[in-house]
Amino acid sequence: MLNEIVQPLISWYRQNKRILPWRDQKNAYYTWVSEIMLQQTRVEAVKPYFLRFIGELPDVKALAECPEEKLMKLWEGLGYYNRVRNMQSAAQVVVAEYGGVLPASYDELLALKGIGSYTAGAIASIAYDIPVPAVDGNVLRVFSRITEDRQDIMKQSVRSQVEEKLLGIMPKDAPGDFNQALMELGAVVCVPNGPARCMECPVAALCKAYHHGTVDELPVKAPKKKRTIENKTVLVIQDGEKTAIQKRPEKGLLAGLYELPNLLGHLTREEVLDKVKNMQLEPLYIEKLPDAKHIFSHIEWRMTGYLIRVASLDTDRELPFIFAEKKQSEKQYAIPSAFRAYVKYMKEESGK
Repeated sequence: MLNEIVQPLISWYRQNKRILPWRDQKNAYYTWVSEIMLQQTRVEAVKPYFLRFIGELPDVKALAECPEEKLMKLWEGLGYYNRVRNMQSAAQVVVAEYGGVLPASYDELLALKGIGSYTAGAIASIAYDIPVPAVDGNVLRVFSRITEDRQDIMKQSVRSQVEEKLLGIMPKDAPGDFNQALMELGAVVCVPNGPARCMECPVAALCKAYHHGTVDELPVKAPKKKRTIENKTVLVIQDGEKTAIQKRPEKGLLAGLYELPNLLGHLTREEVLDKVKNMQLEPLYIEKLPDAKHIFSHIEWRMTGYLIRVASLDTDRELPFIFAEKKQSEKQYAIPSAFRAYVKYMKEESGK
């Protein structure tokens, strides 16, 4: 039965595929960048990030040589910043060992930092026509429904089984189109949220879950572990037109990025004023800001915030902050989206 899905899927994909800036170019670098960006972000949201990134870093060599702060700024808003750090590490290896061209070998791609079996399969099949599978969440969902497989798709053993079965039917003349057809079907027809559009599916006649009315029951996933809740108080400390930002530690969550100063717990107005005074700053005005939250994969930040205006700083005083205007911050310093609700209180420009 699995052999029978190949040609209908390829034909459907070639007629219906979305126009995307990284498609149809046989460019391994473009495929690599787009697949890393797409791991946690929707296609429509990725497009402008991809175009900006490629515009600044058009090839592997440019990525390998990019200064860290510029790299973080280009990735700002996509999250999971270790992914782009791993990309740069891999790019440096590719420049040193492969002349700046990603290797046309699944195993050699897999050996590069940050490239797993899915990304290696996507690059190898799409850019180099190597007949290997590329199994992501979309593909796992499509496969589990077509075969009515009730195994937990979050298990690595199940993913390996799917890869093995797809390898057995991989068309040697169009592996990239076949892999992208499975991904595309999962993204726009056999969707994860809301009802599947089975009447639009080119392989509905071959789908066991469709025939048995079990589409909504699949795929099977073990429940996720509960996130850890962290309460934080975010401080928007302003000296005239400038706002305090600080660099996070080089290791851990959001490593090496910039942030608004923040403290553990939900602090009262009086506690915040005491903390600001202990920073050797003189608060002149304080205003409570709306609460906000940000969800990471394993942690949820529940934030309260305060806007604090302070007396003009003594320029000779050493502080753990950088005071920057909003435009300067937008150009130079990567502030993660976790602080988006409070970054908007940074002043736009002098005189406003």
